[in-house]
Amino acid sequence: LRRDAMVIGRASHSDITVPDRSLSRQHARIFRDDDGWWVEDLGSRNGTLLNGQPLVDGPARIAPGDTLGLGSTVITVTTEETAAGQDTAPSGNTGSSLFRPARQVLEDSSSAHNVVLSADAETLRRLTLRLAVLNEVQQALSLPIELDELLSLILDRVFDHLDPEEGAIFLRHGDGTFHCAVQRPAEEAIAERLCSHNLIEQVVEGGQAALVLDVEEDERFARAESLMTAGIRSLVAAPLLDAETTHGMIVLSSRLHTRQFTEEDLELLVSLASVAAMRIRNVRLTEEAMLSKQLRRDLALARRIQMAILPDRLPTVDGYRIHAGNVPSRGVSGDFYKVVERGDGRELVLLLADVSGKGIGAALLTGSLEALSAGAIAGGAPPEEVCATTSRLLFERTPPEKYSTMFLVVLEPEDGGLTYCNAGHTPGLLLRPGDGHQWLGSTAPPVGLLPEARFTAASAVLEPGDVLVLYTDGITEAENPNGVEYGADRLLERCRHAPGLDPSELAAAIENDLRAFTAGTPFADDRTILIVRREGGRVKSEE
Repeated sequence: LRRDAMVIGRASHSDITVPDRSLSRQHARIFRDDDGWWVEDLGSRNGTLLNGQPLVDGPARIAPGDTLGLGSTVITVTTEETAAGQDTAPSGNTGSSLFRPARQVLEDSSSAHNVVLSADAETLRRLTLRLAVLNEVQQALSLPIELDELLSLILDRVFDHLDPEEGAIFLRHGDGTFHCAVQRPAEEAIAERLCSHNLIEQVVEGGQAALVLDVEEDERFARAESLMTAGIRSLVAAPLLDAETTHGMIVLSSRLHTRQFTEEDLELLVSLASVAAMRIRNVRLTEEAMLSKQLRRDLALARRIQMAILPDRLPTVDGYRIHAGNVPSRGVSGDFYKVVERGDGRELVLLLADVSGKGIGAALLTGSLEALSAGAIAGGAPPEEVCATTSRLLFERTPPEKYSTMFLVVLEPEDGGLTYCNAGHTPGLLLRPGDGHQWLGSTAPPVGLLPEARFTAASAVLEPGDVLVLYTDGITEAENPNGVEYGADRLLERCRHAPGLDPSELAAAIENDLRAFTAGTPFADDRTILIVRREGGRVKSEE
């Protein structure tokens, strides 16, 4: 470099002209300032690499020993003294490594197929063989062939035409790890030495096709002891690249005295890898569709099971009207309710629960909670004992993070007296005629949260004309587009503005107000409500 700034490119007016069709006309610039020498990419089509890493954040500092990758050209930075002492004679079969964007290799390969009429006999023979291989693999794609069979077919045809010593196809999992899907020879454990970290970085992450003519001459593999120990010298690799992502890579290796790969080998491998990537994508899309379909079936089944847990009819109680409803946020719900008579109708038990979590896991826990509480309820235990027994059994049978809030009420229809245990649940709302109301707050911790806990009860009276509203936090914590919650105060106001409504009509009014408030914002949690209204006379209840 005799000047402070020099442009490298394919154009004849560049300071350094390189007859490489993968270079842009003005590809990169090397320049010097007070801090040393720098290189910057000039918006080239194929990019510029510094020691294998793309230049993406402007100019980068260079020093002796660095390598610049411009298209298929590799430039080594050295001092004038070092260069004068080096043997500049041809280096035989070692040459330099070639890393090119796989998409560019495919485009160049297609261009080459368009000029076969002017090619010599040997070139025509090689292109014919390449097309025959691609045609065979493409035909296999039209058959109901499994992915493993297709990958084996591709690797077999690669061995037939490129004659490597070892080869493998690696697929990437969703978590970023890799596994060897197929290898040759099959009986040898070659995956560890061919799945090089540097190859993954360049080929999979960088989307580049790699042709390493001599591993020992390439600094990127200086620490690849497994390759050196095995005597591997020549490598060729291509990404399994489709329009959206890279699924893995195919790698071939050989020793120099057996086989040194060429750029034509690289082009064939890239073409086959592209075919494999399309099939992998189609298979994975099919698997995702089948999984989604199965998940929908599982959700429908879980919902049917859960609906069997919820009562299909509510008791008919003289002088009372009852309504209950549940709307899941994810197909199945983590809420459930129960309304049962006991003691020959002398008591009415109201239970509303909200288990931790959402979805299928929460729905399974509601089934357990219903079963664990059923015995104590049927046995006539008071609310605090039902909650204590259920809590102990749930804690013994589930992981620590699984628990439930619960509101359990025992109502005596004769006089309206009610005893309740609020185990960490949202406050119940007792509405009086006019503007009177009472919040029935928590009296105990959630069930299943602690190995031992003290559960206490409280009491109130449901007078004629009073309404008891029990609900889950999916209602009060629903948010509008601004992130503001619906809240208990708004629920109270909605109920106050609907005096005398039948419980089912009140529930509909609350739901309509809730949807107007959220304005289309998706509900993050299940919504369950249970409403009991005491009438003044003998009134038939709802189903």
